Amino acid sequence: MRVLVAEDEEVLAELIATGLSRAGFAVDTVYSGDAALAYLGLYDYDVIVLDRDLPRVHGDEVARQLVAAASRTRILMLTASSALADRVAGLDLGADDYLGKPFDFPELVSRVRALRRRSARPVPPLLERHGIRLDTVRRTAWREGRELVLSPKEFTVLQILLEADGGMVSAEELLERAWDAHADPFTGAVRVCMSKLRAKLGEPALIRTVQGVGYAL
Repeated sequence: MRVLVAEDEEVLAELIATGLSRAGFAVDTVYSGDAALAYLGLYDYDVIVLDRDLPRVHGDEVARQLVAAASRTRILMLTASSALADRVAGLDLGADDYLGKPFDFPELVSRVRALRRRSARPVPPLLERHGIRLDTVRRTAWREGRELVLSPKEFTVLQILLEADGGMVSAEELLERAWDAHADPFTGAVRVCMSKLRAKLGEPALIRTVQGVGYAL
């Protein structure tokens, strides 16, 4: 659910980040290899979309350090070169997948989703609890047969609650998994999102709040 985009072409980086955010991911963006390593040291990412030709620290070195650290972060390497030798070299460095530029954006999203599934514990494509049915592939949700119109953030929060299978999920965990690095933990973003989600789920209320502990469905 959390992705780091490391791409030195800033316009392309922001386009990728915007598209992935609309697809429901929490996305951070950096423009150099040293910044990528700094973010990877601070946050737990499911996937890094890694341009191979980064300045200051080359993308190859970023991949090497991730592999050496036995990181669970999956690597989708981007490059302007489509030569077979370059693809093989990137995969040999430890990249999990490889995509040449230019690329079709739906393919990028699909590959990121596939890598995310490999980085996390298996999640069934359909999650169901208390009359809620959530399709994690088509990104649709229903309650008692009524389709729910959710924002990408609301969908992600609901998915996290369903994956917890009745267990408590803290606000800190929700911020870590569903928001990007710029989210201010003191803004009440989780509380506001939860309020909107509750309203869309309707009555009777399903989401429980335990003060100082977190939320459960």
